[in-house]
Amino acid sequence: MELLLSLSFAIMAGLAVSRFTKKLKLPHVTGYLIAGILIGPFCLGALGIGGVGFNTLAQVKELSLLSDLTLGFIAFAIGNEFRVSQIKAIGKQATVIAVFQALLATLLVDAALIGLHFVLGPDKLPLSAAITLGAIASATAPAATLMVVRQYKAKGKLTDMLLPVVALDDAVGLVIFSVSFGIAKSLESGALDIVSIVFSPIAEIVLSLALGAAAGALLTWAEKFFHSNSKRLCLAVTFVMLTVALSKLSFSVGPVHCAFSPLLVCMMLGTVFCNMCDWSEDLMEKTDKWTVPLFVLFFVMSGAELEFDVFTDLAIIGVGVVYIATRSLGKYVGSFISAKAVKCDESIVKYLGVTLLPQAGVALGMSLTALQLGTSGELVRNITLFSVLIYELVGPSLTKIALTKAGDIAPKPLHKYRNHETYNPKHPA
Repeated sequence: MELLLSLSFAIMAGLAVSRFTKKLKLPHVTGYLIAGILIGPFCLGALGIGGVGFNTLAQVKELSLLSDLTLGFIAFAIGNEFRVSQIKAIGKQATVIAVFQALLATLLVDAALIGLHFVLGPDKLPLSAAITLGAIASATAPAATLMVVRQYKAKGKLTDMLLPVVALDDAVGLVIFSVSFGIAKSLESGALDIVSIVFSPIAEIVLSLALGAAAGALLTWAEKFFHSNSKRLCLAVTFVMLTVALSKLSFSVGPVHCAFSPLLVCMMLGTVFCNMCDWSEDLMEKTDKWTVPLFVLFFVMSGAELEFDVFTDLAIIGVGVVYIATRSLGKYVGSFISAKAVKCDESIVKYLGVTLLPQAGVALGMSLTALQLGTSGELVRNITLFSVLIYELVGPSLTKIALTKAGDIAPKPLHKYRNHETYNPKHPA
């Protein structure tokens, strides 16, 4: 009972705070995150009242299944953006931008933190931690970006480019992290592991895409046996849950460790389904509506999970500030240069980099993997938590501003004026 009370309280808190953030013209995502902080273990939850907020971080993490499922639906929705017609139009441009900005962000963060390593010493910032943080810098949060796009019904050249770049960014980030983390583990152990650096990340990407493609083809085939929208929706939801579950599997083939990326699997599921199924667009719209409460809960829980203990260590704050500054510079400059090189529209060149700043679920997942490094991994985890807190509170608002300036978020139409006549500022009634 207490768990259900906490979940219902979390959704109500998210909706209530979003009413205040709306008056401040902030995205709903920001309101949900603030609500999570307010009812989390560092605020209201500290009172220890059962069912009112989350009393401990452990209580929030027990609900990680909901977060995994939500990320699966987010990836499924982003996969819907990879329709063949759209890929032909912007596929090359999106790929170049996704790869270049991710690599530049990693290189700049690596350069800055490796420099700090020599200034602060290996005790404060180990080289393995610096390299791992550089890899984590490549990741972008698809959840916050997608929520802002949906809330404001953003449409235009920037939005058309943004969603595919965010999706490809996760694939690129996975490769960069796998390679960098393999190097970091080698530095910690003193032995170079070529298998971990080269073959494991390639295997993870190939297996993830293959599993997602097979699930997408099977979903398309299965949908033909049902004719009501409700049953087709039920089947689509079932397949997202199924692919999230299967993506948790892992095994080894000789020295190569084989695993799956839930984001890539579900993204491929959505891509194959939207290109093979004739009524996929209508079904995707219905799926989006069904998942709204799940998204609210996901962001409230993300806010509750942010650990404010990181603010007690000045070294972490200092390294975190350098990380945020260099990552932001890499994302913006990388997007600007690559978008200009592939001759994108001026609005994409100017504003795409700003929309790629949010960072959350993927980065946090990488930081959890980094805990295998021991003490260095704990430092990586804390700095990532610090940066996510900043990025998630500021990033959605910056995304909204960028989409507005690019003209993808249209101003709200004026309400009916006197006697149901449309108000015209040039010819007032």
